[in-house]
Amino acid sequence: MANTKKTFYGVSIGILMVKTHFRRYLGDIGHAGTWPFPVQYRIVADAVPAKMTDLHQTSLLEPFKQAARELVEAGVDGITTTCGFLSIYQRELADFCGVPVATSSLLQVPLVQRLIASDKQVGILTYDGAALSGAYLEAVGIAPDTPVYGMPPDSEFVRSIREGDDTVPFEVLREEVLELTAQMLRAHPGIGAIVSECTNLAPFTADIERTFGLPIYDTVSMVNWFYAGLRPRRFAQE
Repeated sequence: MANTKKTFYGVSIGILMVKTHFRRYLGDIGHAGTWPFPVQYRIVADAVPAKMTDLHQTSLLEPFKQAARELVEAGVDGITTTCGFLSIYQRELADFCGVPVATSSLLQVPLVQRLIASDKQVGILTYDGAALSGAYLEAVGIAPDTPVYGMPPDSEFVRSIREGDDTVPFEVLREEVLELTAQMLRAHPGIGAIVSECTNLAPFTADIERTFGLPIYDTVSMVNWFYAGLRPRRFAQE
């Protein structure tokens, strides 16, 4: 798909958005205030939270292609998404869109693995640890023995997303995320860095780093890197 004319200008990042109703705190990809540059959202109506961990069985590729087409034709220079499980469509969307595509923060895992010592592992935090395996990891080059830890199914974090509850206090979610991280590090003391799959975990990234002292990468680090290539900074020469 090629882009020849634009409807709007000055927006490089297009974000394909899962249809949700829970509270998106500052730091979440779905909170426009997270970004120091303009972004353009496009909601994919068929994509609801209950379907996003089942993409290996129920395909939503065509609705995501259509939404990506609309964003590219309107004027964006690159596409990303609000759900890390869309890693499973990384190749298909990159082949289709005609612009660079970064579906998931999981794209960072192979790079982060090379940033740390060879006897260390990257640990992955996710919305659903039981579902995040197989094709979701293989599609972006992640080793199958990579530790993956998901939020508990009975947590407020999972319930609020699943039910669209926007009343859960930030502090409650933060404590659940920190407890999950602690569990992962107790079970895998050889973890040398963390990547958060779930874009809704990004508001807690700084708390994780301050509490556990490990480098951590998320959707915000990925999209900022992604944008840097689409709109490189121009330096004034003295």
